Amino acid sequence: QVQLAESGGGLVQAGGSLRLSCAFSGRAFTTYAMGWFRQAPGKEREFVTGISWDGRVTGFSGRFTISRDSTKEMVYLQMNNVRPEDTAVYYCAADDSRGSASSALQDYKYWGQGTQVTVSS
Repeated sequence: QVQLAESGGGLVQAGGSLRLSCAFSGRAFTTYAMGWFRQAPGKEREFVTGISWDGRVTGFSGRFTISRDSTKEMVYLQMNNVRPEDTAVYYCAADDSRGSASSALQDYKYWGQGTQVTVSS
């Protein structure tokens, strides 16, 4: 069983930066693709970006950067120049796929509890 725990959320002003972390435990981290999703109030959960087991990135690029550290079994989401529309609960997810990180929610087997990011204008 895989456990995921996000941290690093909070209140940030527009234009600022934030780094979210996701701690992975329970299985072999290097066999999982990892994704970041977000869900704003009243909206469906959406894919932000993902990273394959071997470091290939899919999804959002530019302001947000995903990375993974296999020695620490951590995944990070660096968020720069944040905007009020980035306000959401951010979730980390794991997919036991050896391919590219999927953008589809149903492909991810394990989910964290989420961390709230609020961007003030």
